[in-house]
Amino acid sequence: MLNREGDTYLYLQISEVLRSRITAELAPGDLVISEAEIQREFKVARTTARRAIRVLRNQGLVHTRQGEGTFVNVPGQSGPLGRRAPFYRHIAGEIRERIRRHELVSRQQIPSEVELVREYGAARETVRRAIALLREEGWVYSVPHRGSFVAPQEQWPV
Repeated sequence: MLNREGDTYLYLQISEVLRSRITAELAPGDLVISEAEIQREFKVARTTARRAIRVLRNQGLVHTRQGEGTFVNVPGQSGPLGRRAPFYRHIAGEIRERIRRHELVSRQQIPSEVELVREYGAARETVRRAIALLREEGWVYSVPHRGSFVAPQEQWPV
């Protein structure tokens, strides 16, 4: 099935096989084959399996929920919330709006990484990127070993 000697990377070949299966056999919301199952079926390394899933995710065909698996998207949906921007930007945008609406107030701690990972079903690194973006923009500041806090309102970006 796979051409291991050809000019196309294995992960791209696998992603095409999975894309065909998704369109022919699965409905939106259905669980997609796991990385471990890809490794066994195609006899490839874990990184190859991850890359194949990443291709499908980048194409908007699937979304992954940490600890649950990878699921088929509704056509036209690019993630669990129908977003088009990178997920960390979506998370940062929602936190930014909570700050603007004063649901999170100046000098108050924002939800922890663990809480945000649970709330959004995101990877810890995705949540860290969201917080880093908010910090760069001036919405929050971080205190080592304490967490991240809403910046004083007079320091918010215009």
